[in-house]
Parts: sequence; C-alpha cells; structure tokens
Amino acid sequence: MKQSAFPHDWDKERVSTVLTHYESQTEEEAVAEDEAAFELDGQTMMEVPAELVPAVRELLAKHKAA
Repeated sequence: MKQSAFPHDWDKERVSTVLTHYESQTEEEAVAEDEAAFELDGQTMMEVPAELVPAVRELLAKHKAA
C-alpha cells in the first residue's frame, strides 16, 4: 500500500499534534477559535463558489511565491 504524502514541512508528528488539538477542543473553544480568525489584521474571510476554489488556490500560491 502506498503511504500518503504530507504537505511541505509537515510530518507524522505535526499531523498528530494538530489532530490532538482539534479533537480535544470543547465546542466553545472551537467556536472561539473560529471567531478569532475573522478578527485577524490583513486578512479577509469570504465565501467562494466551490467551482472557483482551484483558481483561488492557484492565485494564492502565486501570491505567496512572489
């Protein structure tokens, strides 16, 4: 069986840490974390139609690489 590849700079330990964080959160903690994301300076949250997600990801990757 082929082993899954992790994203760049990720490994099994990091994935495990993230899973543990989210699996151990209470519902109130999860809501607070989500709400805090909307308050970040320099970022905007928006709804994007699903069919446009690949194009948006491509634009974000180009922006990050620049």
